[in-house]
Amino acid sequence: MYSENKGFGQLFLGYLHTMHRYRLIIAYDGTDFAGWQRQPAGGSVEQELEAAFGRAFAADIQITAASRTDAGVHARGQVALCQTELQLDPERLRQAWNDALPTSILICSCDVASDCFHPRRNVQSKTYHYRFFTEQPLPFMARYGWYCKRTIDLEKLRVALNGFVGEHDFRAFCKAKDVQGSTVRSIHAITLEYVECFGWYQIAVTGPGFMRHMVRRLVGAAMFVASRPAVSVDHAQRVLLSGDPNNTLGRAPAHGLLLYTIRYKGDL
Repeated sequence: MYSENKGFGQLFLGYLHTMHRYRLIIAYDGTDFAGWQRQPAGGSVEQELEAAFGRAFAADIQITAASRTDAGVHARGQVALCQTELQLDPERLRQAWNDALPTSILICSCDVASDCFHPRRNVQSKTYHYRFFTEQPLPFMARYGWYCKRTIDLEKLRVALNGFVGEHDFRAFCKAKDVQGSTVRSIHAITLEYVECFGWYQIAVTGPGFMRHMVRRLVGAAMFVASRPAVSVDHAQRVLLSGDPNNTLGRAPAHGLLLYTIRYKGDL
């Protein structure tokens, strides 16, 4: 009898500790955050989401994101996996969680995640947008794009950006101390367009994955050559081939970068 009760108790405890999994798409204004990832001093998007979940449901969660965006970087399509012992209707979970969050973070969608889903696996492509202004923007727009005071040669900019498309060793465009393993990456496409309703130019960069600071350094390099008549458009290519991460081409400011969307293999 004791062994039977013990077995039932173990089964019951196992049921209580079943982790329920939810796939989230999250948008946030990164201006006032120390990036996505947990920081010793607090202030990250991840920590704000965890704290808001605790306020809404008096429970803990485990949350893992597809991209660990840096301080000041924004997101429209961050993908995350939330795991909790609570079994909740996804839409009610989304609404109650949003009610507890600051207006700078929004859970756009919430669905039950399959057992095999992980936000950093089976990624088909990530698309980042980088926005810049050639004229001083309105104050409430300035936090979402880089105001470049130099005159930009847009055709030169396009040529410089197109030189990064394809598979290359991008060691010259990552943070040197963060380099681990191969620095070879593929870029599927880079486009440049003017978005009239916002008054900014938008660079869209798509590829299966990027190293830390890589997109901002690519944009910074292309903007460097496009804003200096005396610098050849081939200069960025020479730096790419050099593999030197300590080059002087610079890095575009964080506040112009937006994680736009992430697509997974098998998604419709």
